[in-house]
Amino acid sequence: MTEAADEARWYDNAIAEFGSSLARLAAAYEFDRALQQDLLQEIHLALWRSFAGFRYQCSLRTWVYRVAHNTAATHVRRQKRAGGSRLVSLEELEDLPGESNAERSLDESSVLGRLTSLIQRLKPLDRDVMLLYLEGASASAIGEVTGLSPANVAQKIHRTKKVLQRHF
Repeated sequence: MTEAADEARWYDNAIAEFGSSLARLAAAYEFDRALQQDLLQEIHLALWRSFAGFRYQCSLRTWVYRVAHNTAATHVRRQKRAGGSRLVSLEELEDLPGESNAERSLDESSVLGRLTSLIQRLKPLDRDVMLLYLEGASASAIGEVTGLSPANVAQKIHRTKKVLQRHF
C-alpha cells in the first residue's frame, strides 16, 4: 500500500471514530454555527495534512485530539486578534458573579449552553483540558495532548469543576 493510501486510511479511521467528538469540540470552541463549520473544516484539513507525519509515535486518539486542539487554539487566537471576546483564566472565571436560585432553575439545554459558554471563555489550555475530560479522556491521555503532567491535569480538572459548580 502506498504512503498516500495509508494517510487516507488513517484519516478515514480517525473521522469514523472521532468525527462526532470533533464536531463537539468545534461547537465548544465556537458558538456561532457558521464559524463552527469553518472551524470543523479547518480541523479536518489540518488532520488530513497531519497524517503525512503520523508514524504511531502516539495513539491515533492522542494524535487526532492534539491536531484538533492545536487547530482550534489557533482559530481562537485568530478570532481574538480580529476583535473577538476576551479569554479569561480559571481564576478570573472563578471571580465572575454566580447566578441566583431562580436563574439556576433553567432547563437542560440552557444549562448546557451556559456550560459551553463558560468553557468557551477559558484560555485554550484550560479549555483543552476540560473538553478532553468531557470527552472521557484520562488524565494521562490529556497530558499527552496538552504537554501537562497527569497530576497537573487532575488538578486543573478539579479546580475547573469547582468553579463551574459555583455557576450552576
